[in-house]
Amino acid sequence: MQVEDTNKQNDEGEAVARRGLVLVISSPSGAGKTTIARGLLASEPDLSLSVSCTTRPKRAGEVEGRDYRFVERDRFAEMAEADAFLEHALVHDHRYATPREPVERMLAAGQDVLLDIDWQGARQVRQAIDRDMVSVFVLPPSLAELERRLFARAADAEAVIRRRLKNALEEIEHWEDYDYVVVNRVAEAALADVRSILHAERLRRRRQAGLSAFVEGLLG
Repeated sequence: MQVEDTNKQNDEGEAVARRGLVLVISSPSGAGKTTIARGLLASEPDLSLSVSCTTRPKRAGEVEGRDYRFVERDRFAEMAEADAFLEHALVHDHRYATPREPVERMLAAGQDVLLDIDWQGARQVRQAIDRDMVSVFVLPPSLAELERRLFARAADAEAVIRRRLKNALEEIEHWEDYDYVVVNRVAEAALADVRSILHAERLRRRRQAGLSAFVEGLLG
């Protein structure tokens, strides 16, 4: 499926200036969120993945500022107190967060930002920047298929997979919190659906900051 570029241009080829958006994608583990996110980043040059802060130690091969921004626990607490995060959470004894300043800077420059977070993080982002946020929840076609995909990975012990399946039920209960819901039956089709959502949301009137001047020019 071919999705055309949605940037409006005038006769001189200049795009109408717009404000960026935050695209939040959530799903139960195994529903295909990561595959969709990678596909979006590979096909959308105006979309960037937000780099999270974390208190966990750097792993071999990870690069500061590319994989994560690594901070000490005390510094993380100071940043949280200063409202420097759009969302933050405790995961497996380590803290993770989406820093506010780089996201707001990209939005002002017309750059879109992708957040791969769970429903709790999505709720925090909604409270922080509601008008800039577009949220998509990815569902599996069935729980049986979700189980098959998790076992097909052969990356986790059966007990871990069973726990993820149990957690998936809780996560799916929050589907109504999202603007859009995509059922991932075929990865390519689901990616095309999310790209269509992104392109349509870029055209919202309130995001096209230069539209008034463009229309005034048309009217002479």
